[in-house]
Amino acid sequence: MEKYYFEQSEKDQCAPIGYLITIVFALFAFVLGQIFSNDISIALLGYSIIESSEGNSTFEFALKLVPFMFFLIGLLVGLKFIQKRKVLTLFTTRESFDWNRFFVSFFLWFIILAISLMIAQLNGASFEYNFQVSTFVPLLIVSMSLLLIQITAEELFFRGFLLQSLNRIVSFGIFPILLSGTLFGLMHLGNPEVSKLGYGILAYYIGTGVFLGIIARMDDGIELSMGYHFMNNFFAAVILTNDWQAFHTDAIFIDHTEPVFGFETFLTILFLQPLLLFIFSKVYKWSDWNEKMWRKLN
Repeated sequence: MEKYYFEQSEKDQCAPIGYLITIVFALFAFVLGQIFSNDISIALLGYSIIESSEGNSTFEFALKLVPFMFFLIGLLVGLKFIQKRKVLTLFTTRESFDWNRFFVSFFLWFIILAISLMIAQLNGASFEYNFQVSTFVPLLIVSMSLLLIQITAEELFFRGFLLQSLNRIVSFGIFPILLSGTLFGLMHLGNPEVSKLGYGILAYYIGTGVFLGIIARMDDGIELSMGYHFMNNFFAAVILTNDWQAFHTDAIFIDHTEPVFGFETFLTILFLQPLLLFIFSKVYKWSDWNEKMWRKLN
């Protein structure tokens, strides 16, 4: 590996204003995607998906994910033609994307979530069994395609473009990670979870953003953070969902209990995520914590 992951932006061939242009271009593409999805919803469903959550849940779920595809294309076009560097540098410092890392993170987090689900059931949690082949197969297809695009767009922007860009301004250890993690948390302000659980839930989103940033920093790529993020969203869309979160789907299990901001949330950010950091550090032999997290690298 030639460079630390955060220092990949040194290969940019644009003035500082180019970073802002790329962001504006990607956001403009996202808005176009929203307009496109909303027009399809009005034409085929008879209502705006921005204003309502009725109708075919899987189809509506897909329409809500389409803008992220536009955003991803806009971001990559900006990187290619404004930053003028290789797209791979936004993913990793390795010679190619490491799918092994992605799947290790994906399945490890799945095992932890599955165990948590079983423990919850053993402790009396009541989940509605909702599996039907006719609804599950379309949901699985959408989740394996558009949902993967959604998390890729978010990871490339927050753990890739934003962290690498912030490192040009504040190239000192943990600070770009804290800034990016805070912005990642604030991005979720419009989620229905915030209105149901209160602003305290932002601590979970910010903590998760910081956790994923640390992974990207220490592993010099976003393969592990992408695997975690994808499984986290995949589990919420396909395995266990509820009727008040951002994703309304025909998942295998549906939780109808009243939303509570409690022990499980703190367990994730204070124990499970640090546990994953420990496991990853041992598997991938991260030994330069002090240098990457506290010292200026360039």
